[in-house]
Parts: sequence; structure tokens; C-alpha cells
Amino acid sequence: MTTSAVIVAAGRGTRAGGSVAKQWRMLAGRPVAAHVLEQFLAAPDIGPIVLVVHPDDIAMATDLIAGRDVKLTKGGASRDASVRAGLEALKASAPSHVLIHDVARPLVSQALIARVCEALKTNSAAAPALPVTDTLWRGEAGLVAGIVSRDGLFGAQTPQGFEFDAILAAHRSHEGRATDDVGVAQAAGIPVTIVDGEARNLKITTEDDFKRAEQLIGTAMDIRTGNGFDVHRFSDGDAVTLCGVRVPFTHGLDGHSDADVGMHALTDAIYGALAYGDIGQHFPPSDPQWKGVASYVFLEHAAGAARERGYGLSNCDVTLICEAPKIGPHARAMSQRLAEILQVDADRVSVKATTSERLGFTGRGEGIAAMATATLVKS
Repeated sequence: MTTSAVIVAAGRGTRAGGSVAKQWRMLAGRPVAAHVLEQFLAAPDIGPIVLVVHPDDIAMATDLIAGRDVKLTKGGASRDASVRAGLEALKASAPSHVLIHDVARPLVSQALIARVCEALKTNSAAAPALPVTDTLWRGEAGLVAGIVSRDGLFGAQTPQGFEFDAILAAHRSHEGRATDDVGVAQAAGIPVTIVDGEARNLKITTEDDFKRAEQLIGTAMDIRTGNGFDVHRFSDGDAVTLCGVRVPFTHGLDGHSDADVGMHALTDAIYGALAYGDIGQHFPPSDPQWKGVASYVFLEHAAGAARERGYGLSNCDVTLICEAPKIGPHARAMSQRLAEILQVDADRVSVKATTSERLGFTGRGEGIAAMATATLVKS
């Protein structure tokens, strides 16, 4: 038994709003289509995979599938035309079975894919569905005109699985439009077995569906925490730069860059959460191009690396350790400056200070230390 997959992503999805079709909108930091592909690529014994897209979306789709074992083909003017295009693209590989899935269901699970595949071992076709549990009304002119029995009614889902040759022939001979492939199969006389669907496998149609999907993805968040620590000794000067804010003082801070000890600690905390090493690995002090550079360059790089991997900053906390200068009058400005660089709200950034009770090098007034913690979340 060989099983391929056709992912239908050629629609325009106008009801969901947004400036792009819903399959290319961001969901938990990645396009909707990326979530779907991830599940099918991870499913054992599924391949090849065909992604059917609108002709206008070829460039975006090409970027999405780069380096992945996914074929790309152009869709048609209707859903059933797009499915047929995907099936025709598989004809050369001639799998025994095929799964057809709507890209608008990005929360499809490995368990559901496996359940449909298992049913195909003993059935010509299988599709997931959920029994209708809500009371159904028939309406007329805005009024309830009657109650419809929900006995035997199901809400259809995808992926829907079929014997490949049978569903290809059914699509080739089908006339008119079909809302799903079970309808095409039924018209061709193919019996379809119902398997248990999943409430989580929702279909994104409106803006509210995006919110629901975000909430559901949030139940399986990837949370990472990193710590950073840095020190710089005092040197000649009339001010120190701390967390991006210039603070007048009797000394400056000695360092290869601008010696912003607070920002250095926070940058290392983000790198630590990502397991990306430290500042020295990304911006070696032996490299003269970083001499005297403003430390926001380092922090922007760390924050950008987190976003590229789909992480958002939940919160961060910076503690400056020194006897002087006084940090309290500047702490709010420091939080706001860090928030600007990190592209987050200021209430997610804490800056505070403490002394070392005149112990150690900070207690002797020889320099400033800083420690920081950052929490990153990918949902």
C-alpha cells in the first residue's frame, strides 16, 4: 500500500479577511500552509505530497517547499478542479491510495492521518467526521421555522482517503461542482467509511477561526528560558550607557563595543534560550568592525534570530548591579528603549537595580555587573 497526499491550497479565502489568502496568513508565527505541510511531511509512509496552489501564489509556495519533498502544481477555478489537478500530478507515481486535505484545516493531527490510512487498508474510501451535537433549526425570514433531526448527521472533515485510481476516475467523469471529495466519490458509487474526526481539526473560514486556532495551538506551546551575565569595569568618561540609555556619571565603562552591560546580558539571555551561544560567537571582539558599535545591534540580531525561528518574547528581566550611578530614575526609560529594540510592549520588559552591599568589585565601585533572564514562546 502506497499513500500520497494532495493538499488543496488554491482558494482565495476572502471570508477570513486579511490582505492575502488565508493559507498564506500567519498562524502562530508561520503561514497556515506551513502547519499543514509539517504534519503530512512528518506522517510515516506518506509521499509524494502535492501542494495545489493558485497561479498567483507560485512564488510564495516555491519558497515554502524549498528543500522539502513536495511537488507543486497549479489549481483550477473550483475546488474539484484543483483536486483533479493534484491527482493528475500524481498519475506518474501511481500510488495505491491518496489523502486529500484542505489547507484550511491546519491543526490536522498525526493520529487523524493515521486513522484514515488504517481505514483504507480494508475500505475503498474513508473520511473523518464528527457527529452533529447541536440542535439544528430550519429558518425562514429570520425566524425559527422548525427543528431538524440530527440523527445520523455528521460534520465532514479532511483528510479524505481513497483508492487512487478510483477517485481519479471519479473526478475525471464528475460534472458540476462538489464541496468535498466524498461527494465526488458518492456520485461515482464509491462507498465511503466514516472514521472519528477531531474537534481540534477545525476549518478556518472567518477571522474568529484564526483566533480559535491560535488558542488551540497555544495549548502546546514551546517555552524556552535563557540567562545572561556580563560585567564591565569603569574607565575614563562622563557617562555610561545602560540598556540603551545614556546616564551621566563620573566614569565611563570599558569595553570593545559601547560596553552596555545590561544590553549585553539580555542579548546573551536570548541567545541562551535559543541555544545560540553568546555575543562573542556572533560578534567576536577580535573583529575591528565591532569596535565601539552600539549594543542595540547585538540585541536586534538576537531578537531577529528568535523571530526567524517562530519565537516571541514573553518577558525579560534585567538586573543592574552597582553602587553608582543611581538606576531608579532611568529604569523606565531603559525598559522602553529595550522594548523598542525587541519590538514588544514595555510591560514585557523589566529593568531594576541592586547593590552588592559594598562587597566585591561592584561594591568597591570598580564597575557594573548585570544579569538577565528572557523567556521565549513559540505556539
